[in-house]
Amino acid sequence: MSAVRTITVKHDEAELRLDRWFRRHFPQVAHGRLEKLLRTGQVRVDGRRAKSGTRLAAGQVIRVPPLTGERPGRARPGARAAAPGPRDIEALRGAVLFRDDAVIAIDKPAGLAVQGGTGLRRHVDAMLDALRFEQSERPRLVHRLDKDTSGVLLLARTAPAARRLSAAFRGKAAQKLYWGLVVGVPKPRRGRIDLPLGKRAGRGGETVGAVPDAGKPALSLYQVVDTHTLERTAITWLVLMPLTGRTHQLRAHCAALGTPILCDGKFGGRAAFPEALPLGRDGGIPKQLMLLAREIAVPHPEDDTTLRVAAPLPPHMAAAWAALGFDTAKGERAGHDLIRYAEGLAHSPPGAQRAPKREHASPAGRAKR
Repeated sequence: MSAVRTITVKHDEAELRLDRWFRRHFPQVAHGRLEKLLRTGQVRVDGRRAKSGTRLAAGQVIRVPPLTGERPGRARPGARAAAPGPRDIEALRGAVLFRDDAVIAIDKPAGLAVQGGTGLRRHVDAMLDALRFEQSERPRLVHRLDKDTSGVLLLARTAPAARRLSAAFRGKAAQKLYWGLVVGVPKPRRGRIDLPLGKRAGRGGETVGAVPDAGKPALSLYQVVDTHTLERTAITWLVLMPLTGRTHQLRAHCAALGTPILCDGKFGGRAAFPEALPLGRDGGIPKQLMLLAREIAVPHPEDDTTLRVAAPLPPHMAAAWAALGFDTAKGERAGHDLIRYAEGLAHSPPGAQRAPKREHASPAGRAKR
């Protein structure tokens, strides 16, 4: 591309972050390259400088400079990731937990990224057209999950719904519960982790970790549900509630407690793969990240009632629960207890402090309150 282009934001792109819009139109441009273009003012929105997190509005005009040496639609050398196929799209449509005129909730499988990256073409954002159903607009992402984390992912079906849901996540009105298995037993058995997080150098490049003096505030609550001990190795089931939304927050916080999430090599290293467990063996515990976005409760964007959706255990975690003898009913009770605990804290999210007027539930009726 050898000339400056101006592109008008479409109606179904309203409320997209600028970096996500750019990734959709120019997937060959790495995020670091985009940040440099923004810092130097080469990418502008309505003639003004902008940041990667800027929310777009329909009708705005984006200036795109010449992208010399970067050819649209082509992955970088060495990238072998395949684009989504018909089976991927069919599976995504089959993963819908809840759908109405404003919101879609899907059960995102582990291993599927929410957005693309360098050499990554198979991700939720690339398949959102398959979730239009009867509507003309393309659904919009309003929050994210790690690639290896499974569970509830909410999508907005209209621009107004995207604005309200995005505001709910930014303003802490969304209440999120996770289930995870960790190596060891945290002390105390219920508590809060108040540990700022930030980017820092790691063995595999830049990663997220505890940065007490310079990191961004990050607060999580946790409660022990059950523990299984095998050859002096304890595997503990936790219910977790992030009160802030930092990247990899729960994984970094659990590792900082000295109880890394099971099979989380990125943050737990070798300690996340205890030799006492039959990991990856026939009839044992799959060697996959043991973290599930179990439930989200958020004000519905149309009437402000509580939308609460829960996801079931994915196959790899269901196998672990069966191998360790854990009863899922205990997790439901612990989730109720953790919400009550959050109600007593000054930093608890607004959604945990208000009683809902009425409930929307997933079709299977899970997680009704």
